[in-house]
Amino acid sequence: MTERDSAPAGDGGSGSGAAPLVAILTGAGISTDSGIPDYRGPQGVWRRDPEAEKLVTYAYYMADPDIRRRSWALRGESPVWRARPNTAHDAIARLDASGTPVRVITQNVDGLHQAAGVPERKVLELHGNARSVVCTACGARSTMESALTRVGAGEADPACLECGGVLKSATVMFGQALDAEVLGSAAAVARACDVFLAVGTSLQVQPAASLAGLAAEHGARLVVVNAEPTPYDALADEVVRDPISESLPTLLAALHG
Repeated sequence: MTERDSAPAGDGGSGSGAAPLVAILTGAGISTDSGIPDYRGPQGVWRRDPEAEKLVTYAYYMADPDIRRRSWALRGESPVWRARPNTAHDAIARLDASGTPVRVITQNVDGLHQAAGVPERKVLELHGNARSVVCTACGARSTMESALTRVGAGEADPACLECGGVLKSATVMFGQALDAEVLGSAAAVARACDVFLAVGTSLQVQPAASLAGLAAEHGARLVVVNAEPTPYDALADEVVRDPISESLPTLLAALHG
């Protein structure tokens, strides 16, 4: 890794004598070795079946009961329920356990960072979490497990038990805005960190992708770990194309010596 000049204390750096703050932005690529396919890669879901994108597009979902029925069926078959953290998730959890200040900013909705042992409060889920369900009318929340139990019992498009409204997974669909508080916290981490790793993300989806540029602007070392080129490669101090499950443990081990 090529060192950048030290950022001034208070302007992104952790300050002299403090342990470096490591921010890790993760995308679908970190979870492919856990059996969860990515979306935009060469074999991604959207490239293989562009029509599938409608199932996670808010306008289509709200307007068409058939889209909702297909979406619920797809959720029940999701590989997320069988997935377990892989060596890359475990490496991040080890870095956190070592005492190095770590914040995970993830575009994933699979909950695998928490399953690997990263504390909930240190994980910012930009796109929500697939393990919960929310009512689009009253905001009531429940578990995905309970909703899928209803689907399995014959309710192809289960309604909210509180108000009868349309239920959806507690994830950000296409056409929905990200949670402003979560995004604000992620931006604050990007400005404050000393090292920013973008792992398994195409860095094409905004505003999440802009966090990499924000971190670099504030003096962080930027490392991109992704099989395919990204728009931020030219800005990075290091670009790694090796498989994530192999390369990330080595990169992170070097951070805590």
